[in-house]
Formats: sequence, C-alpha cells, structure tokens
Amino acid sequence: MSDTAPVGAPVCYRHPDRETHIRCQRCSRSICPDCMTGASVGFQCPECVREGRKSVRQPKRFTGARVSFRALPVTFTLLGVNVLVWIAIFLTGRSGSKLVDLIALRFGGSCVADDGNGYFPNVSSDQVCSSLQSSGAAAHWVLGVDDGAVWQLLTSAFTHVSIIHLAVNMLSLYMLGSFLEPIVGRLRFLAFYLISGLAGSALVVWAAAPAASTVGASGAIFGLLGVLVVLFVRAGQSLAPLLPVLLINAGITFFGQGISWQGHVGGFVGGLVVAGIFTTLRADRKAPLQWAALGGFVLVLLALVGVRILVF
Repeated sequence: MSDTAPVGAPVCYRHPDRETHIRCQRCSRSICPDCMTGASVGFQCPECVREGRKSVRQPKRFTGARVSFRALPVTFTLLGVNVLVWIAIFLTGRSGSKLVDLIALRFGGSCVADDGNGYFPNVSSDQVCSSLQSSGAAAHWVLGVDDGAVWQLLTSAFTHVSIIHLAVNMLSLYMLGSFLEPIVGRLRFLAFYLISGLAGSALVVWAAAPAASTVGASGAIFGLLGVLVVLFVRAGQSLAPLLPVLLINAGITFFGQGISWQGHVGGFVGGLVVAGIFTTLRADRKAPLQWAALGGFVLVLLALVGVRILVF
C-alpha cells in the first residue's frame, strides 16, 4: 500500500502525505485535522490564525491593559495638569490664592474679601470695590465671565482647592480614562473631556448664582461617564453594571453639600451629546463630519453663554 495520497486528491499544504477535504475558510488551502483551528465559521490554517491575531485589537481590562504614560498619554497628561494646578494653588494661599480668583468659574465679577472667606453682595463693580479698599476694607475685585474672563469656562475644570476633592476626581478620571481613551482614541478623548467641561460650565453660567465660585473637574468627569453610558447602549450592553455608579453619583450631585449640580448635570448631558455624535458618525470616512459636529456643539455652548451675558 502506498504511503502517499492518491494522485489528484487534495492534500494538506503542510503535510503533503495526508489526504484531506477540509479547506481554510480564509485562504482556501487544504488542511488536515492537525493543522486546523476552529473559527466562527469553519476552520482556519495556522498562518491565517496568526494573521488574524495580529489584525484584531486585543481586549483591555477596565483599568486598561497597560498603565504607562505611553499607553494613556491624554489621561496621564490631564491628571498631571490637575495636580500641578492644585500644587500652585496650595503654595499661593489655598482658598485665598489669587490663582483661584483668576481661574475658578464665576459668571459675574464680585468684590471678595482678601482672605477668600466671603464677598460683598451689594458691590457690583470694580470701582465700588476699589472705593471700599480705599476706606480700609480688605477686599479686591474678582473677574467673572461677564467681565470677559471667558477662559474660566475651561480652566475651572482643572482647578481644585481641597486635596480630597482632587483625589476623588483624579481617581475617577484615571478609571474612566483607562477604559475610554483606548476605545475612542486620544484626540477624541481629549475633546470629550474639554467639551464636557465646557457644557458643565455653560449650565453653571445659566443656573448658578452669578457670584458663586465653581471649581473642579467633576463636570468633565461626569461627561466621560455620559460617554460610557452611550457606548454601552450602542454596543447593546446592559447598563446594570453602571447603575450603582450612576445612582451613587446622582445622590452626591443632588444631596451632597457644596456640590455644583449644574456642573455635574451639564457635563453629563454634554458627554451624552458628544458620544452620540461619535457613535452616529463612527465610520472612518465620516471622521471629518465627527469633528464638524463636535465643533458645532462647541459653538452652541458658547452661544448659550453669550446669550446669558447679554440678558444678565
């Protein structure tokens, strides 16, 4: 009896002495049972299996497959900026720091006590505040968005006075960033953070007291949470794993003391919008439309702030 397959019969491309009638689903080469690997449909040869592993992005853990700067450059950069700003505030007077006066979010300017503990509610202009100074009052005028300090709409998202506030927000940012940045990409993740922070500031401008000072990355972080919700829904995943997080944060938002519910709600809604844009226009050929739509949303938010300034 011959040790080789009959002439004309298909043989395994890796073992020419073995007759087989099984073909690789990707390259159509004949493969024997020792060379085949089960696939979602049919079987594949060893080379096609290796190529498939190279081309498929490997899943990442919730905390990220890697935790280095190289793996999560935007997340770690945002963490670093927030920490550096807190250090600068700590070294320049904490709550009484002039840096806080400059970058915290206020809609209307106000005459603030030099120690940072209170303000003069009946003083509505820099000139009147200056007259108080000349009469011996320890106070100074602090700019607001209505005075032209529009940078506060974004800088407030990097501003913390309390170390506990900073620590909680940075832990949340790290956890969300390590999951989202690899999925949506670096530039989009940065855009989502900044636009969510801007959305939170826009609602603060409309719904908070004009002289109230708002600080913290919470609005931007709530926006990232909104992005996560949309991604779960669009992927057909159950929201059950997120419900405890959502409920706890809702309780903190509406029942916690000293919490800017406006920043949280505005940021969350902003995150829902930007994620909706991302998932609706997700094809590569639609990338320019993604950025155009995100830019349009930014213009809408700025227009809302502008209208508030005009009607104030």
